[in-house]
Amino acid sequence: MKEMWEERFANEEFVYGTDPNQFYKDEIDKLQPGKALFIGEGEGRNSVYAAKLGWQVDATDWSENAKKKALELAKTNKVEINYENGSFEDLHIKENEYDLVVFIFIHVYPELRENLHSQAVKSLKPGGRIILEAYDKDQLKYNSGGPKDPNLLYSLEDIYTDFNELEIDSFSKDVIYLKESRLHEGDASVIRYVGHKSA
Repeated sequence: MKEMWEERFANEEFVYGTDPNQFYKDEIDKLQPGKALFIGEGEGRNSVYAAKLGWQVDATDWSENAKKKALELAKTNKVEINYENGSFEDLHIKENEYDLVVFIFIHVYPELRENLHSQAVKSLKPGGRIILEAYDKDQLKYNSGGPKDPNLLYSLEDIYTDFNELEIDSFSKDVIYLKESRLHEGDASVIRYVGHKSA
């Protein structure tokens, strides 16, 4: 898996572009800046956008190539992000640390997904939020990106259960037109979730 992502991010081209994910952008634009964590951040399009808004940003991903490009993007935009490489399996997130945790198209097997989401909930300060967009299991009908293994795709029940300690701000399954570079383009079945920890 790591080798696949290293190869994908090896080119100079930003694989998913440099603009932030639209759903995430719409949601973070509503928030006051604080401290944010981006899990599986890739080439930095979302974390750099947060830094430009004044957020203190931590980011993590497997790929060293992605980190290099993310730091280049941050430099181009005259902001700083703290970006660490490491596997999701070895990730340990501090509790009560973040005002926001972001998951944009992060697809892992159920046991690891549950662990990451559980850690994310515990890492939130009171009032802190999760923003998530991911492919639903119905994405197998479409050709706009995402895993072809149904065990790596999510359901509304998965997300509701993982974040059941949080208050729901918005939660839906939608078919949208996705346009995030050539790898994420076309009709897509997605789950969109925003929830917060009670103050």
